Amino acid sequence: MTGLVVNGAPVTVEGDPDTPLLTVLRDDLDLVGTRFGCGQGLCGACFVRLGAAVVPSCQTPVWQAEGQSVTTVEGLSHDGSPHPVQQALLDRQAAQCGFCISGIVVRAAALLEEEPDADAERVAEALDRNLCRCGAQGRIVAAVLAAQEAE
Repeated sequence: MTGLVVNGAPVTVEGDPDTPLLTVLRDDLDLVGTRFGCGQGLCGACFVRLGAAVVPSCQTPVWQAEGQSVTTVEGLSHDGSPHPVQQALLDRQAAQCGFCISGIVVRAAALLEEEPDADAERVAEALDRNLCRCGAQGRIVAAVLAAQEAE
């Protein structure tokens, strides 16, 4: 059994401790906002926050999350209100297909917490590991900058 805190709630998961965190989140905890993309930790679709770090949950065994806080895209909203990054993406219609966007939201929210004055170049650099096959990167960066102003 592995104990961790997911989106502020303590949970205990049973099973193989080498199971990817992504599998536990989606299959055991029904948190399907985190997506399976490449399965190799390269595309960013599965990014979650583990403690202070943003990690690919497809490559993170659940034992590594033992006793730590995990924040998924679902955990970013508060009291039914979207996180400023989520709201800015919606307001600016920055996402196209939406497949990559949960990982982008998690990474962008972490960036704005760490670097509240990040400029466009820094936002683009931080999101470099998040692949958007639709080509919406420019709109996404603009939305993250708008979220920065809203916070």
